[in-house]
Amino acid sequence: MKFGVMFSNTGAYAQPEHAAALAVAAEEAGLESIWAIEHVIVPNGYESEYPYHDSGQMPFSKDMDLPDPLLWLSYVAALTSRIQLATGILIVPQRNPVVLAKEVATLARLSNGRFHLGIGVGWLQEEFEMLGVPFERRGARTDEMVAAMQELWASETHSSFHGEFYDFDEIYMRPQPPGRQVPIIVGGHSTLAAKRAGRYGDGFFPGGGDVDALLEVREQMRGFAVDAGRDPDAIEFTAGVWSPRRDSIDGYGRLEELGFDRLIVSPPSSNPDAIRQAMEELGEKIASVATH
Repeated sequence: MKFGVMFSNTGAYAQPEHAAALAVAAEEAGLESIWAIEHVIVPNGYESEYPYHDSGQMPFSKDMDLPDPLLWLSYVAALTSRIQLATGILIVPQRNPVVLAKEVATLARLSNGRFHLGIGVGWLQEEFEMLGVPFERRGARTDEMVAAMQELWASETHSSFHGEFYDFDEIYMRPQPPGRQVPIIVGGHSTLAAKRAGRYGDGFFPGGGDVDALLEVREQMRGFAVDAGRDPDAIEFTAGVWSPRRDSIDGYGRLEELGFDRLIVSPPSSNPDAIRQAMEELGEKIASVATH
């Protein structure tokens, strides 16, 4: 099973020297991937319900440093050579598909194909409103954006796309990513997210939830993949989030037996000065799971 570190671009790790320490330590400890999260803004006093915490609120300070994930990953890409880079997730419908396709292709090219685009439709309605982006039908816009970006990445010549929300004709978008594609990891725990992953995802990341809930949504995803004529075994399944600072590794080893491909963990220390040692200890725990 693969292990990736999540929430990497938060708090102290927004600082360049600390971001470098975290990314390099994660690579040296043998973690497979490093994941950055996104919110452009966090409106004060928001009432939308955060779906991954019992309180209904994000479990961190609203004024915490949270850099743009694509820029943060571009920075650590230059400092590493093996570790995979991913967004977990990028709020796709808040963006323009052509601009985003350009940004993603650039990062994929500069990182030698190490970038994976984790996508989500968003949940924070007040954020959409502050940005002047419609909250309604954001799922349909996301699906269309992915299709438009894949056209831009894959076309050997110029690209054209004519959809309900986005329309362009005979344009060149360069550079293109290695292999003219970028892996799409669909985030979200809903049936609609499972359908999205089954239809076009290279991976599925439901986020939180107990094992039974994750297995249920995975089976939904597999059914939608079959309906779409795709091989469900080819869609990577990611579970999370394990906190090595709070929880024991015991029990996580069986996730691989249940068909999980990757487990996401939070940074093993919030202290940048201690991150190298903490990451080394995490690597040893991961290795112990792999040998059983």
